[in-house]
Parts: sequence; structure tokens; C-alpha cells
Amino acid sequence: MPGSSLRILVVGAGIAGLAAARALRLAGFRPEVVDKLPASTVAGAGIYLPGNATRALRVLDLDAPVRPCGEVVTRQRFLDVRGRELCEVDLVKLWDGVGECRALPRADLHRVMLSGAGGAVRHETEVTRVEAVAGETVKVEFGDGSSAEYDLVVGADGRRSSVRVMAALGSAAVPVGQVMYRSVVTGGPKISEWTAVLGKRAAFVVMPMGGGRLFCYADEAGTAAPSDPLARVRELFEGFGGPVPAVLDAVEKVQVAVTDEVEIGRWSQGPVVLVGDAAHATAPTLAQGAAMALEDAVVLADSVRRAATVAEALGEYERRRRPRTRWVLERTHDRDRLRDVAPALRDPLLRRRGSTIFADHYKELVGPH
Repeated sequence: MPGSSLRILVVGAGIAGLAAARALRLAGFRPEVVDKLPASTVAGAGIYLPGNATRALRVLDLDAPVRPCGEVVTRQRFLDVRGRELCEVDLVKLWDGVGECRALPRADLHRVMLSGAGGAVRHETEVTRVEAVAGETVKVEFGDGSSAEYDLVVGADGRRSSVRVMAALGSAAVPVGQVMYRSVVTGGPKISEWTAVLGKRAAFVVMPMGGGRLFCYADEAGTAAPSDPLARVRELFEGFGGPVPAVLDAVEKVQVAVTDEVEIGRWSQGPVVLVGDAAHATAPTLAQGAAMALEDAVVLADSVRRAATVAEALGEYERRRRPRTRWVLERTHDRDRLRDVAPALRDPLLRRRGSTIFADHYKELVGPH
């Protein structure tokens, strides 16, 4: 399709939306980007990017500006609740020829993505209505009372997507019975590898992300966020071994959220399409949220560039992406079920086969998106 004449709106200026804008610009289009949040909103905590995320950044020509951020992670270690070795995964071998794994502040990644998207994001601009016009274009109404018509609307507004609801593509995300905690720690112990300590229906993960900082992710089975997440984390993981005690001593602030997932029957309705968590959110167990969003952006832009019509492009995009995101959802469920197995049964299994089990969760993702 001719890039200069296609009117495209991207709703959401998180990783998914900015990646979509970047990919579409590289394909010759000039999308608009809006976000309901203020420009001053700062992305919190850290993020871990597996090798396939790095590959997608390379396609978007953003791997170079990301490279100085954070720290490369070359190995994953899994420990039992007392801190004894269960197994490890060689990330260099796993992602050989694909890309390096990296932990970095989420704000740094967002800054790179914002610069790469090109053009100004219209912040504090909420989409209040999305209405198909004769099935070929979309009329979009904004919170300030203005409206505009587009040939394509990309809903990249996260797992609680309003575009998903307005386009009748699905409703609320579904809780998965998991509460997650995130924190960035300075002054903690020296840790050089991605390290997970597995307890009974709870896990504590810590990794280096440069500058003496550690990114910590922890979760437990549950359905409600505690009122004092810092106190809960200290209580929950008090008896854990390995690096956990020293990390807990250094933790000052904790973000908490109840984990949910999005699985819907279709990703597009007329000229409206969903990308990233708006289309297929999962629990963060495999750290594939950003990677899937980046890959979505690459494939969507390629499909729009190649197709004769928007409808053809959106059909091709979903055909190419759905099997891969389904794989991530199923492997996420597999790993979460394994974590819920009693340690007396799980830990001997992981000592025998853990390296293979955990590496296999990514084997389909080593291939092209």
C-alpha cells in the first residue's frame, strides 16, 4: 500500500505502541501516536529482554542505542529455597545467532523507543470512541471533543485496552491467580547472573542491570495485592536462601500488581487491530511481553507494506503471529504449573532435567518471528 497516503493512528505510547510507530515509519508510513497519560509519566522498575527481543530491536534499527543501557545476562541459575543449585541455562548457547539477553531500566528502553518512533506523541489525549465508517475507515473521537478519520487504528494500549473494548474484540483481562512484585535495588549484593530462588508456590528472581543496580521480580499465588507490598515481600521471602536475604536488606520500594492475561478470538475488527498486551497478554514468567510486542510491530508493518488492502494486511499479520503468541501462553502455563508442584517432587526433577525443561520453553522463539 502507498505509505504516504495511509492514515494510521497508534493508540498507546508504551513499548508496543512506540515499536509499532517505529516499524511503520521504517516501512514508509507516517502514523500518529496518542497516549492518555502525561508525558511526565515515568516507566518504573526494570525489564529483562531475551534474545528474540534483541533481534526485533535489531530489525527496528534500535539495538545500537539500547546496547549501552543495562547489562548483558549470559546465564540463568535456578536455586532451591535454601539457595542450593537446581540447574542452569546457558543463555549464550540458547540464543546463539539470535541476540544477547539484557536487563535494563524500563525507563531507558522507553526513552530509546520514544526517540525511535519519530514525530511527537500527543500525550493526555484519550480515545473515547472508535467507530467503523462503511467498514473501510475508522472515525475516532478524542476526550477533548475532536475527531478524525483513519484508514488503520492500532490498539497498543495494554492489557486493559480500551480500544479492545470499543472495537468489540474482547473485554477485561482475566486474573491468573498470581501476585507479582517488582523492585530496583541499589547497594545490594554483587550478582552477575539471572538468579531465581524457587520456594513453595513463590519465587524470587534477581538480575544485574548495570551501575550497581539489581532488578528484582518476585511472585506468589494469590488474587489480591497487599496494602503494604514491601512488608509482604519481606515477610514472604524471609526464609529464602541464596542472594535473597542480602537483597531484602537493600530493598526500599516495591511495585505490586495482580497478574492477568488476555486471550481473545480475533485481533482485528475492520481497520482496527491490536498489538502487544492488548491482544495477547500473559503472566511475565517467560519475560516475553516486550519481545512479543516488538515482534508484533515488525510483522504488522511488514504485512501492511506488502498487502494490497488493510484487511489483507491484518489477516496476514494475525496468521503469522497467533501461533507464536499461543506458544508463549502455553509455555507460560507450563512453567507456572511446574512452579506450583511441591518442592519435594519438583526440585529432584529440576536437578535432573531442569536445564532442558527451561531451555525448551524458548525453543520455538529462537526461530524467526
